[in-house]
Amino acid sequence: MIPRKVLPLFCVLAVVAARRSYEGYKVYSVVQETQEEADFLHRLHESNADLDFWHLSRKLGDEARVLVAPKDQRSFLIKLVKHGLHYRELIADVESTFETYNDVLPRSAHRDANILNSYLRHDAVNKYLDDLASKYSSSVSVKEVGKSYEGRSLRTITINKKPDNAVIFLDAGIHAREWIAPATALYAINQLVENANANKDVLSNLTWVILPVANPDGYEFSHESDRFWRKTRKPAGSCKGTDGNRNFDFHWGEVGASNSGCSDTYRGETAFSEPETQAIRDALKELKGSCKFYLTLHSYGKYMLYPWGWTSELPETWEDIHEVAQTGADAIKHATGSRYTVGSSTNVLYAASGGSDDWAYAVAEVPISITMELPGGGNGGFNPPPSAIEASVKESWIGIKAMALKVAQKF
Repeated sequence: MIPRKVLPLFCVLAVVAARRSYEGYKVYSVVQETQEEADFLHRLHESNADLDFWHLSRKLGDEARVLVAPKDQRSFLIKLVKHGLHYRELIADVESTFETYNDVLPRSAHRDANILNSYLRHDAVNKYLDDLASKYSSSVSVKEVGKSYEGRSLRTITINKKPDNAVIFLDAGIHAREWIAPATALYAINQLVENANANKDVLSNLTWVILPVANPDGYEFSHESDRFWRKTRKPAGSCKGTDGNRNFDFHWGEVGASNSGCSDTYRGETAFSEPETQAIRDALKELKGSCKFYLTLHSYGKYMLYPWGWTSELPETWEDIHEVAQTGADAIKHATGSRYTVGSSTNVLYAASGGSDDWAYAVAEVPISITMELPGGGNGGFNPPPSAIEASVKESWIGIKAMALKVAQKF
């Protein structure tokens, strides 16, 4: 979820067809043992446009993970040594890790791919949704809720629609490079539709509306041209893209959101400037009153986060949200031993305004609004290989299902 800031030159180069090379790039793990060290890393993240912090939290003892270009590695390590921080080299050559991916295959090779061992491309995702709607027409429907800037269809799948049901709205992939998020959304769909008998408890009085790929242009670009692309693809001055999770119209453009189109946290020219965020806005407005749980999937870090993202203060009903989030974290810990940190976004990670979870809670009036930061994978975080998908999505579903059951009890 941690953004990077990019230079205008890269924004120009990113439009070319050739895939960006990460040869010689390294990922370092840096331990923040004291408050002074944590503060230094936060300042470094805010001030250095060339360092890509993949993971950074406020928690002492936590390990920041930073992608560093060859030209910056010497100066970066000198700063760490000067401030007494302990570090280790996590990935010696980022480019070499891409050999384990299936994203080098053409789109056609993904059409019949297994959702448990491959990252489906956007057209394959939509085909899967359409196939389910055709096969399970009595309980499933698919709707186009908008089109991306480049004209790709943004589709939701609605499962078990009944008049008096509480609605859960789940989206994934608003940040393009977080591939495990759409994969998890697809597994949730699979369980709710193709394994419905085993999941009757989360279908009896709940309707699910799921948008598995919220940023299809960026998602496709991260497959074809730049594995670590984060934003949308709409032009932004001399650069491209807006951070969709800074583009929602609640405390828009305040803390943690850049006004530079070349930043990875660019807030957009205006709130809801992006057709992708407009689609989520409109879908949630249609569900106003019936939607009781908004869940947005990101990666990575094993967090259950909730409002507020713009301030360290907590919303009036934070205890209700915390209860649901903690239920998900406890279920995962009991099943697999994995530990999720639960808390408000600002107090656990960092302040960032204009987020979808804040807007869903404050404006769309969804009483339970949670960002689930999914586990990392591989040896760095954003690069879980296809072989790691199954374990990750199955573990995440345990938490999602537990939270859904708690919501069903409350509403």
